[in-house]
Amino acid sequence: MRRTAAVVVGLIFITFVSAFAVVGGGDLTIKGGKAGNVVFSHDAHVSKVGLNCKDCHSKLYLDTKRHKKVTMKQMQQGKSCGSCHNGKEAFSVKGQCSKCHRK
Repeated sequence: MRRTAAVVVGLIFITFVSAFAVVGGGDLTIKGGKAGNVVFSHDAHVSKVGLNCKDCHSKLYLDTKRHKKVTMKQMQQGKSCGSCHNGKEAFSVKGQCSKCHRK
C-alpha cells in the first residue's frame, strides 16, 4: 500500500513540475528594423518541432551576448534561420515576412 501511494505521489509530482517547466530560453525578441521585430519562440522550435538545443546552439547561435547580427540576405543564402527555413525543412524566409516579423 505504501509503495502504491509513493508511486502515485511521484507521478503527481512529475506531472506538476513538468507542467511548469520552461523550454530553453523562453521567447526572445529580435529587433527587425523597418520590417518589425521578430519574436523567436524556443517552445515552438523545441517542444512543437522537436529540435534539440544542439541543433542550433554552437552551430548557428552561441548565446544572446555572442550571437552575431545576421541579415535577411544572409538568411536567404542559408545562414542562421535560413539553414532550416529554406522551404524544404521549414517555410522559406523568402517572401514569408509576416510569419516572423510583427509590426
